[in-house]
Amino acid sequence: MLGVIDAALDRTRTVLMLFILLIISGSVTYSNIPKESNPDITIPIIYVSIVHDGISPEDAERMLIRPMENELRSLEGVKEMTSNASEGHASVQLEFIAGFDSKEALADVRDKVTIAKAKLPSETEEPVIKQVSMADEQPVITVVLSGPVPERGLVTIARELKDVIEGLKEVLEVEVGGDREDIVEIVVDPLLMESYGLDQGDIFNLLDRNNRLVAAGTLDNGAGRFAVKVPSVYESVKDVYDQPIKIDGDKVITFGDVAQVRRSYKDPNSFARLNAHPAVSLEIKKRSR
Repeated sequence: MLGVIDAALDRTRTVLMLFILLIISGSVTYSNIPKESNPDITIPIIYVSIVHDGISPEDAERMLIRPMENELRSLEGVKEMTSNASEGHASVQLEFIAGFDSKEALADVRDKVTIAKAKLPSETEEPVIKQVSMADEQPVITVVLSGPVPERGLVTIARELKDVIEGLKEVLEVEVGGDREDIVEIVVDPLLMESYGLDQGDIFNLLDRNNRLVAAGTLDNGAGRFAVKVPSVYESVKDVYDQPIKIDGDKVITFGDVAQVRRSYKDPNSFARLNAHPAVSLEIKKRSR
């Protein structure tokens, strides 16, 4: 040991150069190492959310939770399963044994939920599956779009930015706050409807029957088989305008004759404004390293 110390003292310049080199390389390495103030911690919980507007808690338990539980209870590695039913909503929380493979568990849950979806009411929205994560719960950046422009313009720009930002490898997902689901609004003139001998039930049933996906199967012509497509789903507002309702003599009555058809949004649940102007926010969540 004394020999090493004596050798270092005899070669002071070499030791100092090595010391400076170590400091420089350490500084460069430290600046390049990924650092997080709140590092991601794997939480062994996966959450399944089911939305069905207007359903009571009792019916949600019977029609939503039970079919989902019957499929999810066969998963391996589940420590505890907790379910909750409320007005218009049901949820199932799965707690796995510590040390579980999150990717494999998430894939298994998706498979079971897909099977259970066939047993849910047709009006039920698509179940949402989410793995609980400390890093993914809170957005790291929030971008707000605002200005004296129409709401449709803000929403369109926000959706385009969402697609661009989600293409970055560092971004897990982007949620658009203030985005509303597109709908087609049909405003029927009562006087015109009455003059043609129509009622609201006829118009509603006609729309419902003519906007369905029809599986026409395949056709074999001897040389091969090909799928047959039936154009049965509305693709534009013009398709609704041109939809026949009734034949009156030599004239065909369409929706354009008795109603106004326009694009709109579902009713909002909340409002956001910035400097007295409508606003839309982009909540950006980072991807775990």
